[in-house]
Amino acid sequence: MAGSRLDPIDRRILAELQAEGRITNVELARRVGISAPPCLRRVRTLEEAGYIRGYHADVDPRELGFEVQVFAMVRLLSQAEADLTAFERRCRAWPLVRECHMLNGEIDFILKCIAPDLSTFQTFLTEELTAAPNVASVKTSLVIRCAKDAPAVPFDVLEARLRRNA
Repeated sequence: MAGSRLDPIDRRILAELQAEGRITNVELARRVGISAPPCLRRVRTLEEAGYIRGYHADVDPRELGFEVQVFAMVRLLSQAEADLTAFERRCRAWPLVRECHMLNGEIDFILKCIAPDLSTFQTFLTEELTAAPNVASVKTSLVIRCAKDAPAVPFDVLEARLRRNA
C-alpha cells in the first residue's frame, strides 16, 4: 500500500512516531484519537508492511568523537547491474559509509561518510574506496557545517497534496 492509500489515522500514527519514537502506545493512541488496542494493531501492521523500518536514537556524531563528515562522489568503470550491486554490497560493509545513494548523471553513487578524524577518513579513502574494484574516480567534499538535517518524512506536504486531489 502506497502512502496515499494509508488512511489519515495511519498517517498521524507515522507522523507521531517519527517525531517521538519512544512514545507509549497509550499516548500515541490518545494523540491520534483512537483507543490503545487498535492503535497497537495499526502500528504492528505498519511495521509488517515496511512503513516503519525500525526505531533508533538520534545521536550526535560529534559528541561521540566523529568530527569528520564527508560526501564522496563515486564514478564506476561499469554500470552493469552486477557491478552496481557489488559496489552497493561493498558500501554496506564499510562502517564509515553511513549512506549510499545511486544517482543518474555523471556520478554513479554519493556516499555520506563519517570518521573520528581526517586521517581515518584518508586511510579509508585510499585503502578501501579508491582501491575497490570497478571504481573509476572519487571526488570528496568535506562538510563544514550542516544547515538542515531532517530525516523525517514531511507529512504536512503529503496531507496537502491528498486534500488537493480529493
